[in-house]
Amino acid sequence: MPGPLHGQCELVSQAEPLADIRTLEGYTEWMKGLLTFMPNGRYAVKSFATDPERNSVCAYGVFSATHSGEGGPCPPTGKSTNTDYVYVMDFDGDKIRHMTKIWNAGWAMRDLGWAA
Repeated sequence: MPGPLHGQCELVSQAEPLADIRTLEGYTEWMKGLLTFMPNGRYAVKSFATDPERNSVCAYGVFSATHSGEGGPCPPTGKSTNTDYVYVMDFDGDKIRHMTKIWNAGWAMRDLGWAA
């Protein structure tokens, strides 16, 4: 059964933790790893919009989590974040061909006690 991605779906983000991740597949693996030390990680979609003329979809959400498990950039801090993000997905037919993640990673990292 074909998946929702168009070959190697490109990912672009100017967020520091994602600087070396270039594909949506790589991003999903990164998120799986993140949830090993932030097991209560969850998101709430706040807004969703489609642009048929440009074959794109935007989703705005809030990711919430607490650094409670071993792993990550430092020992567990017990600190939490509620961090806003936006996904902009461009489609080729019914498959995602490109995704941009807009996220203020520095804010989340300070919330979690990972950065000053």
